[in-house]
Amino acid sequence: MAAMNPKDVFSFSASSFDPSKVSETFRDFAEKGAAQSKEAYAKMKTAAEEATKTVETTMQTAQAGTVELGLKAIDALRTNADMSLSHMEALLGVKSVAELVELQTSFIRKQAEVTVEQAKAMQEAAKKVAETVAKPTKEAAEKVMSTFKAA
Repeated sequence: MAAMNPKDVFSFSASSFDPSKVSETFRDFAEKGAAQSKEAYAKMKTAAEEATKTVETTMQTAQAGTVELGLKAIDALRTNADMSLSHMEALLGVKSVAELVELQTSFIRKQAEVTVEQAKAMQEAAKKVAETVAKPTKEAAEKVMSTFKAA
C-alpha cells in the first residue's frame, strides 16, 4: 500500500474551489428549508384551527346533551313525585287492610315498571349524547389519519 502524504489529505486547491457554487448550494438549501418551514407552519396552523373548531363543536354538543339529560331526569322526578302523591291520596281513602295491601302492591308494581322505562329512556338518551359528542372527534381523527396515509 502506498503511504499517503498528510499534506495531500488536507491540501486545498484554489483552482478546484468555486465560491459561487458553494453560495449557490447554500442559498438553494436555505430556500428549500424556508419553503418547507412555511409549508409545515401552514399545515400546523390549519390543524390547530380544525382542532379548535372540533373542540368547540364537541363542547356545544356536550352542553346540549347535558341539558337534555337534565330535562329527562327532571321529568322522571316529576312523574315519580306525582305517582307518590296520588298513591298517598289513595291510601287516605282505604277502608280495609285488604284494600291497603292491594293498593300498595299495585303501586309498587307500577312504580317498578315506570322506573324500568325511565332507566331505559335515560340510557338511550345518554348513549345518543355520547355518540353525538364523540362524532366530531372521531371524524377529525379519521381525517388526520387519512392525511397521514396519503402522505
